[in-house]
Amino acid sequence: ARIVTRRVAFPTRKHPLSRLKYRYGVDRFVTVSDTVRQVMIDDGINPQRIRVVYSGVDVSRFGSTQDVSRLRAEMSLQPGQPVIGNIGRLEKLKGQAVLIEAMPAVLKEFPDATLLLVGGGEAKEELLTKCRELGIASSVVFTGFRDDIPELLRLLDVFVMPSLSEGLGTSVLDAMAAGVPVIASDVGGIPESVQNEVTGLLVAPGEPARLSVAVVRLLNNKTEACKYAVAARKTVEEKFGVDAMVEGNIRVYHEVLDTPRL
Repeated sequence: ARIVTRRVAFPTRKHPLSRLKYRYGVDRFVTVSDTVRQVMIDDGINPQRIRVVYSGVDVSRFGSTQDVSRLRAEMSLQPGQPVIGNIGRLEKLKGQAVLIEAMPAVLKEFPDATLLLVGGGEAKEELLTKCRELGIASSVVFTGFRDDIPELLRLLDVFVMPSLSEGLGTSVLDAMAAGVPVIASDVGGIPESVQNEVTGLLVAPGEPARLSVAVVRLLNNKTEACKYAVAARKTVEEKFGVDAMVEGNIRVYHEVLDTPRL
C-alpha cells in the first residue's frame, strides 16, 4: 500500500515523473488542509483517494510560565514596548517583504514598536536592504534560526503571517496555541484555522496598507486582541492538536489496509 502526503498548495508538476507519482500506484493522498485537497482535485486526482488530516501542534509546549526577561534583554526590548513577530523561512512566498512594507505606517502610530523576523532563508539580504531603504532598520530584528519558539512567542503582542501562498501554516497554529493574537493572509489553508474576527484577523495577501491597519487595530485594542487569542487557543486544542493528527493518519492507514484498493 502507498500513501502520499501533500503539504503545499501548489499545483502538482506536469512532468512525466510527477504524473507517475500522483496518478498511478497510490492508494491514498493525505493533505494538510481542504485547500490542498481542492488543488489536487483540480489537478485531476480522484477525490475518493484524498483524505484531509490537519497538521497538529503540541499545545502543551506553549503553556510555560518560564521567565523570558533574559530573552527580552537579548532582543533589546523594553517593558511595554509593542512587539510584532513573524516566524518562518525568509522567502518571497512567506510574505515578509509585505510585512516590512507595512511597518512604516505602524511606526507612525507606535514609534517604539519592534518587528521580530524569526528564521533564516535566501531572502534575508533583500529584506535587510528593504528595511534600510524604508528607514526602519533600527526597528526590525532578524533573529536567524531559533529553537526556542515557545519562549519567543511569549514576547509578542501580535503575530503576523503575511504569506502569499500557504498549505496550512503551522507557525500560525503555534502562535494560536501560545495565546498570541494573530493577523494572517486570507490565502491557502490559513482561513481553516484563522476565522476572521473570531480567532484572529484575515487580510488580503500582498497588501501592506491593509496589513498595517490590522496591526494598529490590535495594538490599540488589547481587549479585542485577547478575545481572539482565547478563541484561537481553544480552536487549536479542539481541531489542530497533535493527538488529532496522529489519530487521523492512523485512520487513513487502517482504511487503506482494511478495504479493497481504489
